[in-house]
Amino acid sequence: MIIERISKVLSLAALLLALTAPGASAEWFKPRAVKKSPKTLLSKQAPPKIDKRLEGQITPENSTVVISLTDQRARLKVQGTDDIHIDTPISSGSARHRTPTGEFKILEKDADHRSSIYGDFVDKSGRVVRGGVSTRVDSAPAGTRYVGAPMKWFCRLTYGGVGMHVGILPGYPASHGCIRLPAEIAPLIYQKVKTGTPVTIVP
Repeated sequence: MIIERISKVLSLAALLLALTAPGASAEWFKPRAVKKSPKTLLSKQAPPKIDKRLEGQITPENSTVVISLTDQRARLKVQGTDDIHIDTPISSGSARHRTPTGEFKILEKDADHRSSIYGDFVDKSGRVVRGGVSTRVDSAPAGTRYVGAPMKWFCRLTYGGVGMHVGILPGYPASHGCIRLPAEIAPLIYQKVKTGTPVTIVP
C-alpha cells in the first residue's frame, strides 16, 4: 500500500517537472496538426474549355499550340490571332524530369504510340511482372519482355521523347517531361495539328 502511494507521488512529481520545464507547457498544450489527405493537397484545375465557334475556322494548316508550365494549361489557337479554340489543363514534367521550354514543331504523330523508355515487364501471358520500369536503368527478369506505356494521340516535340499525349492529370507537374492531356481533349488537338505545327512552351 505504501509502495503504491509512493509510486503515484513520484509519477505526479515527474509530470509536474515535465510541465514546468522551459517551453514544455507550450508543447504539451499545442493543438495537433490535422493531417490532410493527398486529395486535399492537390490544386483543382479548371476543366477544359472549347470554343465551338472556331471549330470550322481552325485547321492543321493554321493552328498553333501554346503551353504554359506555370498555369499548367495548353491552348490550341489560330496562328497570328488571340482566338483560342481549346484551353485545357495539363500535367507537365516533374521537378526531376522538367519539360523543356522554347519553340518547337510537331515532329511526328502517332495515334497509338507506346513509350520506348517507360513501361512494364510482362510474362508470356501478358501478366505484369514488374511495373513502372525504365529501360534506361532496369533489366528485364528472365522470361519477360518489355511493353511500353501507352501514349495515345502522341504528338512528338523532341527526338528525346517529349510530346503531347493522353495521361493522368493529378493537378500538378508529374510526368517524365511530356505534356499530359485529358483523354477527351487529346484526340481533338491531334486532329487539328500536323507535322510541322508550331508549339511554344513557356515557363
